[in-house]
Amino acid sequence: MFVKSIIAKNFQKMKLIQSTILIAVSALAISCGGSKNADDKQAANGGIDVSNIDSTVRAQDDFYKFANGNWLKNNPVPSTESRWGSFSILNEDNIKKLREILDETAKNKNAQGTNAQKIGDYYYAAMDSAKKNAEGVKPLTPILEKIEALKTNQEIMKLVAELQLQGVRALYITYVGQDAKISDQNIAQANQGGLGLPDRDYYTKTDAESKTLQTQYKEHVAKMFELLGDSKEQATKNANTVFNFELHLAKASMTNVEQRDIEKQYNKMTVADLDKKFPNLLWSKYLNYLGLATAKEVIIAQPLFFKEADAMVKSEALANWKTYLRWWTINSNATELSDEVGKEDFAFNGTIVNGQKEQKPRWKRSLQEVDQSMGEALGQLFVEKYFKPESKTRINEMVDNLMVAYKERIEQLDWMSAETKEKAKKKLTTVIKKLGYPDKWRDYSALEITKDSHLKNAVNAYTFELKRNYAKLGKPVDKMEWLMSPPTVNAYYQPTTNEITFPAGIMQPPFFFAEADDAVNYAGIGAVIGHELTHGFDDQGCQFDEMGNLKNWWTEDDKKKFEVKTKMVVNQYSSYVAIDTMHVNGELTLGENIADFGGIMIAYKAFKKTKQGQGTEKIAGYSPDQRFFLSWAQIWRTNYTPEAMKKQVNTNPHSPAPFRANGPISNMQEFYTAFDVKKGDKMWREETERAKVW
Repeated sequence: MFVKSIIAKNFQKMKLIQSTILIAVSALAISCGGSKNADDKQAANGGIDVSNIDSTVRAQDDFYKFANGNWLKNNPVPSTESRWGSFSILNEDNIKKLREILDETAKNKNAQGTNAQKIGDYYYAAMDSAKKNAEGVKPLTPILEKIEALKTNQEIMKLVAELQLQGVRALYITYVGQDAKISDQNIAQANQGGLGLPDRDYYTKTDAESKTLQTQYKEHVAKMFELLGDSKEQATKNANTVFNFELHLAKASMTNVEQRDIEKQYNKMTVADLDKKFPNLLWSKYLNYLGLATAKEVIIAQPLFFKEADAMVKSEALANWKTYLRWWTINSNATELSDEVGKEDFAFNGTIVNGQKEQKPRWKRSLQEVDQSMGEALGQLFVEKYFKPESKTRINEMVDNLMVAYKERIEQLDWMSAETKEKAKKKLTTVIKKLGYPDKWRDYSALEITKDSHLKNAVNAYTFELKRNYAKLGKPVDKMEWLMSPPTVNAYYQPTTNEITFPAGIMQPPFFFAEADDAVNYAGIGAVIGHELTHGFDDQGCQFDEMGNLKNWWTEDDKKKFEVKTKMVVNQYSSYVAIDTMHVNGELTLGENIADFGGIMIAYKAFKKTKQGQGTEKIAGYSPDQRFFLSWAQIWRTNYTPEAMKKQVNTNPHSPAPFRANGPISNMQEFYTAFDVKKGDKMWREETERAKVW
């Protein structure tokens, strides 16, 4: 996948999406910087902006900097962002279009109950800073009073369930999703959660930088308690309580790398067994509180985490639980409250964690919330006004061409047996394609949205989405459901449905130019298509069969050969230094790196079937093959704040942009030939060290 989508205050985290392309910026969360001149230059050169090229850098030594050096120098990260690149610029263009839609709908007198009324009123309420500032934290009073009213630890799980239904993301996440081993069935599932820092390792590391961040986190939590009305002394005490509480959960949580083992996270238990194994979590009652009383089984992703949570329900003092739940109440709702609360939330999560110097303007934050909460309602208006049907037609043709190239690539593999090849081709031919927007739009008629309260709208949207998800229990899996809104600049592969999805938002420059030559488009959107197709065959996707079931379809010998090849990928990326002394985590990023390898190689193979790919005519001074690789490198151009780069390395399954550009092509002889890369050049890799998986 490119960028992780968010639905209603991170509800998307409950979905099993195999991968996005970037996970660098969330949909529509972009600001600053125009792209008109850059687009004009690219269009004039058929999609390649030659002014980005830094001729002082040898293509043979650092192709990423050669292709993007001037752009990187001239486009620092805007003050409201933590990174800035091609995805950001396209998002910026989309967000301007969406603002026009929202400004119009917010002003109009739309018929009550229509999507236009709801997205317009949501946007209006989110923009009403005067009302939110006057109310402060008062909208949280009903929840805070319920927390304070807790009398015994036996009441904790009932309140946790109630809070979760209102978007307070405390303790862990419960949702309904596909059974990984019975892909046509939906089942209740639960995953670890309840941490305020980005990842469990942020709590467990003891180096100086981590210790500093932990201190800053506690200071932030204390300030939030002060905003709830606590004295400075009490707030500091409460912050220490929260940190120690979350530290227990963190130590019991799986690491990012451990969570890549799908089999270890498939722990199906009956509700009766859960009641016996984790008696303090009151599973039967808890599921009933949520509205999942008919659930007979639950897949528990991380048993050790739930063992710790179960113990804490009994062992932690009730006062500590109240403090933890009060923290998560304000933390989960910070963006819907007063400016004072929002600024403190941003000061830590935006500036300290991600390096953003200033908050995005209110209209962009409000627009992002509308997209998160009612993405298909907003997306429907976006598609009607801006999406070109011919783009969908041409990209559909490219998908077909990429699938043909992929099939040929499978047939030509020298390490895979004929038996496994047939199964791989069967899986490829059954991939579901979703392009542009859903065939059937989501029904928001049961969602109540008014101009009266931003927080109430946000809670209503979250509860609506959660109940919509819970309603899937016991029903057939809807394989045509979309997990991203149409304006999203992203794409994804879903293993349990064996599908690839490309929203309308990404079917634009620099990924797709209607007027560009094939070299540019195949290295752009073509590589995106190849990337997502390859996720069906990366180290995780390859564990699912053509129907989306977690089921081995490999011979033992083929599996061993595959693991040898993927180990080369791990070693290559683990050698890259991202910032200071921090190396890329080759194990964490393995799936995305395999997808990048497959994406560019399959895209190149498909490109060579075109008339241009078989020719030699130069455009703007570059041959077809050179333009192909330049286009590939230029879609990855990205500047990061130091904080964002460190967070990416620590938590993100995607490698930083320079290595996504250089890493795959340094294994391709076709790149070496196109740019005359020779032994001794920094881009050169010895033949025995070149990783080739798909």
